[in-house]
Amino acid sequence: MEDILQNEESQRFFSLIHMLQRSAMLHLGMIPDEEGMIHFNLGEAKAAIDLLDTMEKRTKGNLAEIEETLLRGIISELKMNFVRAPERQKEIEAEMKRQEELKETFTSPESAKSDTLINDEEE
Repeated sequence: MEDILQNEESQRFFSLIHMLQRSAMLHLGMIPDEEGMIHFNLGEAKAAIDLLDTMEKRTKGNLAEIEETLLRGIISELKMNFVRAPERQKEIEAEMKRQEELKETFTSPESAKSDTLINDEEE
């Protein structure tokens, strides 16, 4: 991105944009935190997206065309992911539950769920 953003002021501005983008992505479950955990906090994600929206409106006419295009693209992508977040959250929670059940099968086989492949009593 440094090739596109020629001056230091633009680079600092987009460092701020990147921080807000990263915050939104973290709270949309798109990237893990420092400990590798996935989080969903749609309120925090919306706050970051709203701040980016406000920055776009307040800087209108003061950014280079490429900067405006980058900022609009970031905001648009985050908004699309915001709409998809509840579905992604359900998918991730279902997968985590499945993995936990699988782990339980190996750590405590006597109490874990199991499937009956052959029932000796039926024969």
